[in-house]
Amino acid sequence: MTHRSSPARLLVVLDADSTLIRNEVIELLADEAGRGAEVAAATEAAMRGEVDFATSLRSRVAALRGVPASAFARVIARIEPTAGVTELVEAVHERDGVVAVVSGGFHEILDDIAPRLGVDLWRANRLAVRDGALTGEVDGDIVDAEAKAQALRGWAEELGVDPRRTIAIGDGANDLRMLAAAALGLAFNAKPAVRAHADLVIARTDLRDVVPLLP
Repeated sequence: MTHRSSPARLLVVLDADSTLIRNEVIELLADEAGRGAEVAAATEAAMRGEVDFATSLRSRVAALRGVPASAFARVIARIEPTAGVTELVEAVHERDGVVAVVSGGFHEILDDIAPRLGVDLWRANRLAVRDGALTGEVDGDIVDAEAKAQALRGWAEELGVDPRRTIAIGDGANDLRMLAAAALGLAFNAKPAVRAHADLVIARTDLRDVVPLLP
């Protein structure tokens, strides 16, 4: 993180999969194992809140066992940024704000994608690799719903951002605590449970629609 001489005026925290980017990265990785459809169904259930996220993630990551680490480059090549992401990031920076991403996805992808999109801070899960292939396990603690909320609060404190100038944007059930922790929680490209509980629903899948809401 770049050291700032003064507090940031604004913090915008986004989910990654289906929010910052159009893809679900775990499904792209599962395609490499020939298990894309199976994992996609499990991801959909987790995002609707039908199953515990951490339990579901461990199960889905287990399906990736044996996928070569070289698959990360192929997955990164398939990533599609969400419409309007560049404009949103620029608008936040123009307001002396910080853009952060916290994801139930993976650092192995975000470490490439996030800086290219102008994101300032990011946190995600890590995939265990041994002998050049995925082991089917998550390396370290899982970034779940509570971890996302804690990340938003922690970043706001570190950056000196007034909690009333925090915005969270997400699509899945594991984003609900993060949306509640922010002053403004936005449902974006969201599942019904998220649309029902968010402060506002962004109807189009275009992050430019967030810009008028920035303080």
